[in-house]
Amino acid sequence: MVEFKIEVVVVPVSDVDRAKDFYTRIGFREDVDFSGPGGFRVVHLTPPGSAASLIIGSGVTDAAPGSERGVHLIVDDVVAARAELAAAGVEVSEVFHDAGGVFHHAGTAERVTGPHPARQSYGSFASFADPDGNTFVLQEVTTRRPGRISHAVYRSADELESALRDAALAHGTYEGELGHPDPDWPAWYAAHMAHAAGLGS
Repeated sequence: MVEFKIEVVVVPVSDVDRAKDFYTRIGFREDVDFSGPGGFRVVHLTPPGSAASLIIGSGVTDAAPGSERGVHLIVDDVVAARAELAAAGVEVSEVFHDAGGVFHHAGTAERVTGPHPARQSYGSFASFADPDGNTFVLQEVTTRRPGRISHAVYRSADELESALRDAALAHGTYEGELGHPDPDWPAWYAAHMAHAAGLGS
């Protein structure tokens, strides 16, 4: 089956420089800032740790500035993420969960203040808006549901090194149990690292 990967969300803004300043201030990486004839401009920005990016600019969408709703930014710790945004001067909601416990309702309906009582993965949120009013939701995900992970992404060389060191340590124990060197260690490493990343869980 052909893969369909969400890679870019186009966000409508009225002032490109103001929006670019906002997104870079909260840690989004500037990948491209291209200007073309007739005022055409494309600014490509990527949230830290994300495989998907945002595009803002002039002449890139006919949607009304501020009309984007519900782009979710997944975080490991919604309380810490909220604190980072607030420290950067962003007006961000209190952390909340939904009264129904599954997914948040539209707007502020059914919001209950505070993280999910059991800190259930997928169940805690916070929201904020850019200068135009485009609204984003932070969603805390700590454990992926079965079938949701199809590949592992290491966000830095340090993170990959840590995963390799963990595998090397575990493999040393495995070889000790074997009583001889493991000639198929690459396959063992791959399986160990895939399991640690949640693949196939």
